[in-house]
Amino acid sequence: MGSITVYKAKKIITMNPANPTATHVAVRDGRILAAGTLEEMAGWGDFNQDESFKDKILMPGFIEGHSHLMAGGIWRFTYVGYQDRVDPDGKHWPGVKTIEDVLARLSEIDKTLEGNEPLIAWGLDPIFLEGRRMDKTDLNSVSEFRPIAVMHSNFHLMTVNSTAIDMAEYSTGTNVDGVAKGDDGSPNGELQEMAAMYPIMRRLGMDFRKLGRSEEGVINFGKVCNRAGVTSATDLLNDLPDEDVAEMKLLTGKKDYPVRLHTMLNGLSMPPAEIKKRALELQKLSSDKLIVGPVKIVTDGSIQGFTARIKAPGHFNGAPNGIWNIAPEQLKTLVTELHDAGVQMHIHTNGDEAIDAALDALEFAKVQNNRPDLRHVLQHVQMADNAQLRKMKQLDVLANFFSNHIYYFGDKHANITIGPERAKGMDPCQSAINIGVPFAIHSDAPVTPMGPLFTAWCAVNRLTESGEVLGPLECISVADALYAITLGAAYTLHMDHEIGSIEGGKWADFAVLEEDPEAVDPIALKDINIWGTVLAGEKLPVS
Repeated sequence: MGSITVYKAKKIITMNPANPTATHVAVRDGRILAAGTLEEMAGWGDFNQDESFKDKILMPGFIEGHSHLMAGGIWRFTYVGYQDRVDPDGKHWPGVKTIEDVLARLSEIDKTLEGNEPLIAWGLDPIFLEGRRMDKTDLNSVSEFRPIAVMHSNFHLMTVNSTAIDMAEYSTGTNVDGVAKGDDGSPNGELQEMAAMYPIMRRLGMDFRKLGRSEEGVINFGKVCNRAGVTSATDLLNDLPDEDVAEMKLLTGKKDYPVRLHTMLNGLSMPPAEIKKRALELQKLSSDKLIVGPVKIVTDGSIQGFTARIKAPGHFNGAPNGIWNIAPEQLKTLVTELHDAGVQMHIHTNGDEAIDAALDALEFAKVQNNRPDLRHVLQHVQMADNAQLRKMKQLDVLANFFSNHIYYFGDKHANITIGPERAKGMDPCQSAINIGVPFAIHSDAPVTPMGPLFTAWCAVNRLTESGEVLGPLECISVADALYAITLGAAYTLHMDHEIGSIEGGKWADFAVLEEDPEAVDPIALKDINIWGTVLAGEKLPVS
């Protein structure tokens, strides 16, 4: 056995109900021996005391239960989002507020490219821009010969120019679901969901998941996590061939890599029987810092992109219903196959119709084979009503709410997408507590910036960008929000026996904070500075 190090802190918030706070934590061989007073640590034998954190607050390392590796690699492309962002190296990128500003930024990049090299950008959200949606004509003004593709912030839609449309051979006669058309019947440049986007992505080499799996992408993802105090994070959609798993295991296995990566197989990449076979193979390949085996299934699309599947009375602005990425009957077949095999599923459900489809599929599978050893999770689950939450409770299905949406899109949801009544109940954390549905909260980075304290702030205060409190009865306490970004998230990952609290036997993974989240005004939660993290006892300051 190795030597013992005892870390002293101003305060340690353990998330262990039997021992909620401490001043010291003893670590040996990357694991926690105990947390308590200095005197209580003495019983473990000789130790070295480390006072690096004597003026700081330690918490369990934050857990980002819904993010994507491309949060690191996406910065290879040009950012054209509405809100300000910070890249993995700490560079500030101001948001672009008008279509003209978007085009100006693209034009600057266009000048740096050679020949017909594609111009690829990301982060666009038309719902914020001037009441109209950017189309091919706008992008043609940047270049009529260079293919241009701008991925929307939700990654469910993109806008392209005429050159890119021609490359995909889209025309007036195209009958692909998601290829939007103008008044003249020709494609207008907006492509919705993967069936419509994939031909462009393939021709332009826009493999965002591969970008995330690159060495640069994996390293940058670690930087993003470290800046946010995150020590365990998900990559919630990946094709996971053997060579990529081997590369990720090599990169994450390095001593200074700052996060445990939970990467999940794309459930729509192969037929159900092959997905099951591959998931079971992956379950045998996990390491301490690369966890594989669960499957991600994407049912519908994006609420603000109008591709989510929602029930009556439909979209507040009268837009047509969204797009299924997998039809409900096919979903039932896939869910049953994976459930029977003992594969945990994380199911993307933004709209309430998609939530119904996922719950119906899980109910069908569980009636045939209960499998109490499995914890299936509905991801985003933004429009869940109380009846759906009660059904989740009945079926032992967990939730991971997209609380960041309240700030970033709450105003638009109330005024445009689903209307004020349903917007008040979005991401219903307090209702989940009342009904007894275990849950986590998340950022979906890079859709919104990774930052669990910001996500907690959203769930506690429910403030929109305009300063309105959206659904005050769904506000939760600081204690419940901190639980959701630690043990709550660990529970959704089947990892609460290893991470999520500071108590004996678990990994010594800590978030190191400059202020006490239990003591500051709840409105200041998002402003707490993060020194860095500790992973398996290794100190990792923000670089």
